[in-house]
Amino acid sequence: MYTAHPDRYADMPYRRTGRSGLKLPALSLGLWHNFGPDRPVETQRAILRRAFDLGITHFDLANNYGPPPGAAESALGGFLRTDFAPYRDELVISTKAGYLMWPGPYGEWGSRKYVLSSLDQSLKRMGLDYVDVFYSHRPDPETPLEETMGALHSAVQQGKALYVGVSNYSAEQTREAARILGELGTPLLIHQPRYSMLDRRPESGGLLDALDELQIGSIVFSPLEQGLLTGRYLNGIPEDSRAASDSPFLKSEAVTKELVGKLRGLDKIAKSRGQSLAQLALAWVLRGGRVTSALVGASSARQIEDSVGALDRLDFADEELTRIDAVIKG
Repeated sequence: MYTAHPDRYADMPYRRTGRSGLKLPALSLGLWHNFGPDRPVETQRAILRRAFDLGITHFDLANNYGPPPGAAESALGGFLRTDFAPYRDELVISTKAGYLMWPGPYGEWGSRKYVLSSLDQSLKRMGLDYVDVFYSHRPDPETPLEETMGALHSAVQQGKALYVGVSNYSAEQTREAARILGELGTPLLIHQPRYSMLDRRPESGGLLDALDELQIGSIVFSPLEQGLLTGRYLNGIPEDSRAASDSPFLKSEAVTKELVGKLRGLDKIAKSRGQSLAQLALAWVLRGGRVTSALVGASSARQIEDSVGALDRLDFADEELTRIDAVIKG
């Protein structure tokens, strides 16, 4: 029987999400690609337990996480029953709907039929009555935004979600989504964009400025850029890496000599701060408090511990930020 560590809240910082009453841990655990049947159950259990023992109270999912789709939610449902049932009210559990889940015209995107059907399926897989945050995973170019946001509003009205968010929406789309939801009476709590030292589109596209203006929280995914910022690629492509497998999320041709040189430069900066490259990357997205939380994945409990170590040093001198920018610009 699992008993959570009594000092689990001692060191983790919690940040208010926009102007809501909800606080999120600075680091949240994403269950994207490490909670399918191809991963040992005991490893999955160890990751979740260690994360919670370190104060990571937020587990982030989507209907299509696994693989196969749905597997991560089913896995978490099992652990919620066996390990975390006494702690449900201490957890923030989120899921999303937007990507392909079943065949036919109603199995993806943003129609009311798909979004609410997907949420019902997610709740069943996890064995929950509600999720804390329910997201529209991506904007639908053909469905009116009013319909998709109306479905999120209905999820709250039905008691199946406490808060709602969007992911992969542009700054303009986010502003419009926030306006629609505000008129319905369900505030837009949070946006989940991709953001890292190597991918700064939330800055250049004005998304972070929009979130600041609208007082909406943010939780960033891929802060380690699909593993590129973990230090594994400092000498090229390891045989057992994501890039070596020719993953659709990280192609081997992306790991160029120029990129490896940049990674080595960033690693030097990390070492000068007493951090690993991964810790530097996490500290960078969390700098200044603009980002509410950073999502990390893990294939072992040890990786969770290394990620949490980033929180020991979130401050940056202007000179350090200038050096980071110089390395990346080449």
